[in-house]
Amino acid sequence: MAEEQSVSVERLIAASAEQIFDVLSDPSRHCEIDGSGSLVRMTSSHTRLALGSTFSMRVRLGVTYPTKNRVLEFEENRLIAWAHWNGHRWRYELEPTDDGGTLVRETFVWGTARWPRVMELTGCDKKNVPSMEATLERLAAIVETPPAATPDTDTDNAA
Repeated sequence: MAEEQSVSVERLIAASAEQIFDVLSDPSRHCEIDGSGSLVRMTSSHTRLALGSTFSMRVRLGVTYPTKNRVLEFEENRLIAWAHWNGHRWRYELEPTDDGGTLVRETFVWGTARWPRVMELTGCDKKNVPSMEATLERLAAIVETPPAATPDTDTDNAA
């Protein structure tokens, strides 16, 4: 039932799963990729997240407050998910593609929350979709390598 109470967005990112996972497993970069604008700063963490790791953030949703998160799902370079005291989860699944890119799926699961009905009544499911799309856009901007510049032969051959 918890999985039925979730919403996901996907994006194909031109970077390896390893590059993407390095950003996701580093909580000091979460403010950088946060598309909701609600993360203020990281306050404490392990250097790199793993199953059972905790990290704390300052969050601003009307008021600013601290929250402690725990990593509940983890598979190196493929899956990471965390939740805080209310139990709803943020999950990232990475699927490498044949061309060296990665399909990234971000899922917000409110069915695992203590009060999933309250989450629905506040519209968290619909409100989170644009923020998740923005998060994946920011993540892509960080990890995608622009095409290598080709030398301008006219400039190079000028005497």
